[in-house]
Amino acid sequence: MKKKDLLKDPVKHADIKAFDATPIIESMRGMSFTSRDTASAADIYTRMLKEDECSVMLTLAGSTSAGGCMQVYVDMVKNNMIDAIVASGASIVDMDFFEALGFKHYKGSPNADDKQLRGFYIDRIYDTYIDEEELQICDHTIKEIADGMEPGAYSSREFIREMGKYLVKNSKKKDSLIQVCYEQNVPIFCPAFSDSSAGFGLVKHQWDNPQKHISIDSVKDFLELTRIKMAAPTTGLFMVGGGVPKNFAQDTVICAEILGKDVDMHKYAIQITVADARDGACSGSTLREASSWGKVDTVYEQMVYAEATTVLPLIGSYLYHKGDWKKRTKKEWGKMLDNTDR
Repeated sequence: MKKKDLLKDPVKHADIKAFDATPIIESMRGMSFTSRDTASAADIYTRMLKEDECSVMLTLAGSTSAGGCMQVYVDMVKNNMIDAIVASGASIVDMDFFEALGFKHYKGSPNADDKQLRGFYIDRIYDTYIDEEELQICDHTIKEIADGMEPGAYSSREFIREMGKYLVKNSKKKDSLIQVCYEQNVPIFCPAFSDSSAGFGLVKHQWDNPQKHISIDSVKDFLELTRIKMAAPTTGLFMVGGGVPKNFAQDTVICAEILGKDVDMHKYAIQITVADARDGACSGSTLREASSWGKVDTVYEQMVYAEATTVLPLIGSYLYHKGDWKKRTKKEWGKMLDNTDR
């Protein structure tokens, strides 16, 4: 067996425009268990889109982008269903930016011989493969972008904006999430940005430029995202997975209070997760638990306990074909943040 024998069947991303999930969601509304929860989540998201003053924040953790949902997020941004994104670094860099450079993720097996994969320089995400040699090209491209910036501290949003500029001229795949968000003025935050290929590229950048280099300021990320929370009359969260992105977005309510600003809790909240709440975790607590911290209101909240690739395309397709996004005002929070002096 050769390396090319393992990297021959690319993952295909779901296209929410190509099928209409409305009848499926409608039927789920009359069912039970996760089906009814999924329909409830779709209904809450519909409320977010119909309330024009509501800003929708997508929080993204896990490997759904590599697993076939990358185009779902792109289409949701392009069709005005998402106003800001808080994500893991891997989702944005190792998966989206990686494919924008012309590389692919490949279908593999969770039962593969991992020692053999290491010998081939193939990385595994459960049943998905990535060519490590191509991923290192991604690392070095991050360094190239950093080398061209003025030294100083940047929020991850500011750096990802530079990645978007780079892709406008250099992308091999035009429909990347980073480029679409750059063009739509939808800010992307990665509060743990260095926990990805970006980290390797930025370390190399600082190693080669010890006196004058850029750095990523996660505190600035927090402040910028909190500025959105303070400026938005109403907010809703659509959370895929949990972890740092989920907590980061939820904590903007508390941060605004610390700054002396009176803001409402997030009015709407949906979380898709397979995490268990019984160990005190659930990837950052259930939504009802988050209410005790003053983060999320509990009138319109829904936990969906499902592996996200199984329900996300259905919800996205339902929202796309329902069409409430057509009447929404674009928020373009990236413009506000670019023009903020402090």
